[in-house]
Amino acid sequence: MNGKLVEQITPRDKDFAQWYTDVVKKAGLIDYSGVKGCVILRPYAYAIWENIQKTLDGMFKQTGHENVYMPLLIPESLLQKEKDLVAGFAPEVAWVTHGGEEELTERLCIRPTSETLFCEHYHNTIQSWRDLPKLYNQWCSVVRWEKSTRPFLRHREFLWQEGHTVHATSEEAIEETIAMLETYAEFCEKYLAVPVIKGKKTEKEKFPGARDTYAIESMMHDGRGLQAGTTHYFGDTFAKAFDITFTDKDNKIKFPFQTSWGVSTRLIGGIIMAHGDDSGLILPPRIAPTQLVIIPISAHKEGVMDTAQNVKTRLLTAGIRAGMDISDQTPGWKFAEYEMKGVPLRLEVGPRDIAENMCVVVRRDTGEKQRVSLDNLEREVESLLDAVHDGLLERARLNLSERTYDAFSIDEMKEKLDNQIGFARAMWCGSEDCEQKINDKTTLRSRCIPFEQTKISETCVCCGEPADKMVLFGLQY
Repeated sequence: MNGKLVEQITPRDKDFAQWYTDVVKKAGLIDYSGVKGCVILRPYAYAIWENIQKTLDGMFKQTGHENVYMPLLIPESLLQKEKDLVAGFAPEVAWVTHGGEEELTERLCIRPTSETLFCEHYHNTIQSWRDLPKLYNQWCSVVRWEKSTRPFLRHREFLWQEGHTVHATSEEAIEETIAMLETYAEFCEKYLAVPVIKGKKTEKEKFPGARDTYAIESMMHDGRGLQAGTTHYFGDTFAKAFDITFTDKDNKIKFPFQTSWGVSTRLIGGIIMAHGDDSGLILPPRIAPTQLVIIPISAHKEGVMDTAQNVKTRLLTAGIRAGMDISDQTPGWKFAEYEMKGVPLRLEVGPRDIAENMCVVVRRDTGEKQRVSLDNLEREVESLLDAVHDGLLERARLNLSERTYDAFSIDEMKEKLDNQIGFARAMWCGSEDCEQKINDKTTLRSRCIPFEQTKISETCVCCGEPADKMVLFGLQY
């Protein structure tokens, strides 16, 4: 049975896109709805999102952010106040034109993002420097009418969080923008076991309406990049468009400075593509809904179920998310099922183990089996969960390192792309024309200008002119 289940997944290195679709479906993460691009998050997927949400929400609150909720619908006249934002999202906006049987006098946009709604609120509630800063976050869904969709990576409706803050000075707003990028990077590495490259987006790639956009870029198993999170510094652009002003300490009327930042259920897609294998998911322990599953062996024999239940109770008491499968399926079927679902640890306990006061714990990431004393179970399981996290992070770092190369010409970028997809580090003069030519000739797009710069040459990879920026280029999801 185990072999049959594994055969239902296309090998990862044979057809990565089909492998991804197979895993998403077979692991019970989603179902398709009647509207193209709008998927049903099944309980297992939503449980992963809940753990992501719970952890990030705690990190936000530790830094003084408060949760709010804005309306789903945006009047067209309000959206039009910020022209850059409208131009950027216009092709993806979904519109409501009727309320019941009556045609609306003004179209309503289903939020693709909420900057305009927050700005309207700020206009009404900010008067004095004493009202600042506003440190807000919203958990919600948004709609973007994507032409091409893929589960978790590009939905027409998806879940996310969007932070929105207002500050009295540009220095405070810029500090917030960078601090939240660091928060995202810490979360990805500490909880998702996904290493990231932090950097600034080029002018061509920045968010509509932003002065500066920053991103964390991650690499998937196949060498393509995934933008795992972004933060934006708006300056006073939105404040001027929406007439948001405050009276400062010097009694002068001023415009405040704003930021926004967000991550989405796209992170679940990143977890799948960064860690999964030909047997299915491998979930990082710190966000896995079930961290350890108990499989009683010869459950009908005396003492087995009592011991298994006692083990589960002990682990739950220790704060470990433990589950137990007492179904009538064979142990082999259960092993394959929980491998498919990516549960980090599997604990087997049977009559022989009980006689020796032992159990067997199996790591999902390596398949390594370890006999563990029942006396030291909680401590050993916690240690193994940390080992799984560290192993996944190290493996992802190795993939990032092995697939990142320095390029000194466009021809070299094309040649290396033909042999192996990955990230190209190349010097760039800052010209948008050169950035576009690189994309046209190689299909690679700039991912970010990394904060950690290495001057690998003196000249631009495209035009040969002097260059002082090292840029990360790559294919993307």
